[in-house]
Amino acid sequence: MSAPISRRRMMALAAFASMGAFGCGANDRATVRLASGEDGGFYYAFARLLATAAANNTDDLRIETVETAGSQQNLRMVADGEVDTALALADSASDFGGRVVALGRVYENYLQLAVRTDGPIAEVGDLRGRRVNLGAAGSGAALTGQRLLATAGLDPVDVLVEHRPLREAAQALTDGTLDALLWAGGVPTGALTVPDPMRLIDLGALVTPMRERYGPVYDQVAIPADAYPGSPAVHTIGVANLLLAAATLPDETAAAIVELLVRRADSLVPAEAAGTQFLDSRFLIGTGTVPLHPGAAEVYRRWHG
Repeated sequence: MSAPISRRRMMALAAFASMGAFGCGANDRATVRLASGEDGGFYYAFARLLATAAANNTDDLRIETVETAGSQQNLRMVADGEVDTALALADSASDFGGRVVALGRVYENYLQLAVRTDGPIAEVGDLRGRRVNLGAAGSGAALTGQRLLATAGLDPVDVLVEHRPLREAAQALTDGTLDALLWAGGVPTGALTVPDPMRLIDLGALVTPMRERYGPVYDQVAIPADAYPGSPAVHTIGVANLLLAAATLPDETAAAIVELLVRRADSLVPAEAAGTQFLDSRFLIGTGTVPLHPGAAEVYRRWHG
């Protein structure tokens, strides 16, 4: 007599049968939709690398990337069942407790507050009365940016906040129709033309008050000198990026994705970020308040005990 099927296994099989996202794709591979980010950003580049790794190194997994505005949109999409997996900033993900699970902590995002090189802005407090882009609508920078302003003593009415996509905001800053833009992403980001006509504001002094106000999700990090060729080093705020999933993602599929993260870490960092971004298999498990997917946890137990 065969062993009874576990409740979780029955749920996984039901999800597999009922959700097109886990249907068969090319060459009968299970297809997983991954909400990424804006073209030109690190999420978008990472997602494409992960999809390529799945195509080249597995026989049963296909990752279909979905371009989005970023973290908050991604979280809504995975919670609503529009996608199976998503990338998101840890501070945004903490607001979705119970609706998503984690496959791993993949790397660190750097908050980058860019202003015109020839302008007068020297610190966040100088943004009072200025036109500031806090990421695209639906991005993680939209949430983190409001927290950054509040920590610096600025109320929402003190700043003329806009929400434009990265490339559009970068052009507006260059043209002088914006005074500053906040971007949460990898270093360097090609759309940010640092050090001319843009420069980055040092945010190091706000790390401790951000942590005191919102919790330890924020880290002090440094953008090295010449990360943007010819630019000085600056301290800023780091936020962990998480690769998340719907709880209904089958254990076998979650495990296959995590195996890629562990085995192919070196190939999952975009070339332009080499030296400033790392995907370290030892820290993948550090997902903070977001619990690991059981399929992911099983892989980490096999690798690390």
